Amino acid sequence: MKVCFPVEQNNGIKSAIYGHFGSAPMFVVVDTENNSVSVINNGNLGHEHGNCSPILALQGQKIDALILSGIGAGAISKLRTMGVEVYQAQKQNIEDNLLLFKAGTLQKMSSTCAGHSHGGGCGH
Repeated sequence: MKVCFPVEQNNGIKSAIYGHFGSAPMFVVVDTENNSVSVINNGNLGHEHGNCSPILALQGQKIDALILSGIGAGAISKLRTMGVEVYQAQKQNIEDNLLLFKAGTLQKMSSTCAGHSHGGGCGH
């Protein structure tokens, strides 16, 4: 399974999760089957709120899940049409969230419960 995380700097599984999916400079992808780590650059950094398309950076990539802190409802819907499940991060870095994900304790985000780090998010 390939799990994706928005980050500002690539420090492998020690990377801190970036606060907002749309403006993340890059994404770290962890393959849980072989523990490999790869990076996808987000080429759509300059955007107005609500008009970002980081999904374009992920298209063509095989990603099963996305773990993050903040995302808009429209992005969740688009990701789901791509077959990607979206989960609410509970810890600051990839490694800790990956452990929670593997244990099955991270909550899936719904489009009605989408939150940004700069706004609310159903109590998250």
